[in-house]
Amino acid sequence: MILLMKFVRVALAVPLMRFFDYILPEQMQPVIGGRVLVPFGRQKRVAIVVEFAQETDIPKEQLKPVLNVLDDAGLFNDDMWNLLKWGAGYYQFSLGDVLFSALPVKLRNGESVVEKNKILWKLTALGEQAMVSGELKRAKKQLEALTELTKNPLEKGNNEFSAAIWSQLKEKRFVEEVTQPLQIIPWQIRLGGKEIMRAEQRLTLNKQQALALSRLLFHQGFAAWLLDGVTGSGKTEIYLQYIEEILKQDKQVLVLVPEISLTPQTVQRFQARFNVDIDVIHSNMNDSQRLLVWQRARTGQSAIVIGTRSALFTQFKRLGLIVIDEEHDNSFKQQDGGWRYHARDLAIVYAKQLDIPIVLGSATPSLESLNNVKNRKFKHIVLSHRAGAGSGLKHEVIDLKRQRIQHGLSDTLLRKMASHLEKGNQVMLFLNRRGFAPVMLCHECGWIATCTQCDKPYTYHQHQRVMKCHHCEIQKPVPMQCGACGSTHLVTTGIGTEQLEFVLQQQFPQYEVTRLDRDSTVRKGALENHLSAIKQGKSRILIGTQILAKGHHFPDVTLVALVNVDSALFSLDFRAEERLAQLYVQVSGRAGRAEKQGEVVLQTHYPDHPLLQQLLHDGYHAFANSALQLRRQMGLPPFSAQALFRAQSKSSEEAEQLLQQIASYFYDWKNRQNMPDLQLLGPMPAPFSKKAGRFRWQLLLQHPSKSVLQHALGQFNFENEVKSSQARWILDVDPQDLS
Repeated sequence: MILLMKFVRVALAVPLMRFFDYILPEQMQPVIGGRVLVPFGRQKRVAIVVEFAQETDIPKEQLKPVLNVLDDAGLFNDDMWNLLKWGAGYYQFSLGDVLFSALPVKLRNGESVVEKNKILWKLTALGEQAMVSGELKRAKKQLEALTELTKNPLEKGNNEFSAAIWSQLKEKRFVEEVTQPLQIIPWQIRLGGKEIMRAEQRLTLNKQQALALSRLLFHQGFAAWLLDGVTGSGKTEIYLQYIEEILKQDKQVLVLVPEISLTPQTVQRFQARFNVDIDVIHSNMNDSQRLLVWQRARTGQSAIVIGTRSALFTQFKRLGLIVIDEEHDNSFKQQDGGWRYHARDLAIVYAKQLDIPIVLGSATPSLESLNNVKNRKFKHIVLSHRAGAGSGLKHEVIDLKRQRIQHGLSDTLLRKMASHLEKGNQVMLFLNRRGFAPVMLCHECGWIATCTQCDKPYTYHQHQRVMKCHHCEIQKPVPMQCGACGSTHLVTTGIGTEQLEFVLQQQFPQYEVTRLDRDSTVRKGALENHLSAIKQGKSRILIGTQILAKGHHFPDVTLVALVNVDSALFSLDFRAEERLAQLYVQVSGRAGRAEKQGEVVLQTHYPDHPLLQQLLHDGYHAFANSALQLRRQMGLPPFSAQALFRAQSKSSEEAEQLLQQIASYFYDWKNRQNMPDLQLLGPMPAPFSKKAGRFRWQLLLQHPSKSVLQHALGQFNFENEVKSSQARWILDVDPQDLS
């Protein structure tokens, strides 16, 4: 009897656009979408099964057998599997990398998908005595851990205290480990007899909000809704009441927010409103926490999952609604790493597959979304009035050419700040530049302290006494003398948030100042502590970068000032004006959100710039209509499709030559297919031409039709056409950043 050899085709987390065949031993029974362990070169790698085969093109003597089967069921439901396959094809990326990026890290590394029993820390009688006796007076962290245990047992490995703290407490027999048997209880059962929403927290909708909610409720099946509401118009209240109706249908909800900074605020508001299980997922969580949320949503234990971009790949037992807050935000586009997907666009595809609604909310919708409304692909809901007692805003532009300026602050702005603060209000200053000063130079010869890896000036950070490159993150001590002439007369120029904080502490010593930027929020819990101080009114002057602009509700802020946006008025990126307009409106929206009159001030050397004038007098939507007309005339997105090839190498010539190979292929393809509308721009040095010691080049492809550009990219054989041992390259479909 002749036994037929069976083969299994797997995807690996490697940047290759193909699968790999292995011999399937007879006793093994893997499943599509499940993991197997396979030999790969000299390594053992986790792979995902994509297909079974009776034949293979590889000589059988070259094939190796599968080593082990890790799953008895697929890790992807049909809808997620189809979404990831579609996403890999659209963004022209390796399916293996895409599948693995959609899994929690622990599953990528081969750990079991089955939920384990929880191990909890529990307070012992000795621990209770120790708290009363005061013997832990000098061990504050240990005392804090025991205090937390008086409220509830804490999960081992999934709490804010270090393993060393628990080890010390266990050694003293103040705590003990207890096993909590695994229980998978759907959120509906855990709800018991309680109402889904706490009725006393529900707000009364105004007429516009009520009409918006009724439109959402009366529609069945898939629809992409653009909830286009001015800041303070009550978009979140509409989300909450719509989500309540979805939950009443025993379905789950996914809410995406652009930044981690928004997650605590959003979670607090949802927890105050709902009695259901709410889970959070974002990049600051550890691997165990992320796996737990993934398991809970998949088994129906979570009613609502709130997260950032990657939370889109959380699998649900029965998803009924996707909400994307601040849909215009560029954070939804994956800019670094391999697979450069756009979470908003993928979420729309996913909702269509599932035949469920998706709500995209923003006060400043992206031009792509507004164009989709015009083309009737999206349904449009407009909220033109602030909800509740929110007052209208006063806008003023300060011409810096006519002002005395101290550390970037005009006399007029300082007087306005004093006036608002004296009335017991808060003021917010926006400056999108962290650090103390963006440049350190020699007063004698003009030498500038520059990062040799990026050819960009170092930023001076006074608090840490270091020079940092904000592009490659290299840092070095502050130089004592000029690198060119040896002079010790080094000075800083320009202003960053750190300097602004220092100046305002001197200018207004009676008021507490809080700075919110990446440097001040790097420690765990720092952001939450800062936001708490702001909301309690302890901090009266708020300074920050874009973290401040995104969706925060500070009812006592009555003055918002944009310290300097001039650099954004003259950018080479065609999207720069759209982003500045969105930023201006979003930052402005932080003022006057309660019954108090709000005021917005913008400092600039170019008060007559057409963009600023249009925003001030006609508003964001007038700007958006003008910008769309201009984009149509110039054939730019959303009226064309783009794909950007980027190459980088320690040799500029090597990067250029690699892209020249790609350009030659597409020129030949264009001529063979008679495609005169396919435009190729480059190869050319990237606007930011050197980073981390590597020279950067780019090649842009553009065509009026997305499907034609997709076809062209699909015909390109990435492995055969590109040959370079030194240069690295990536493809970014629908690029958002051309720098």
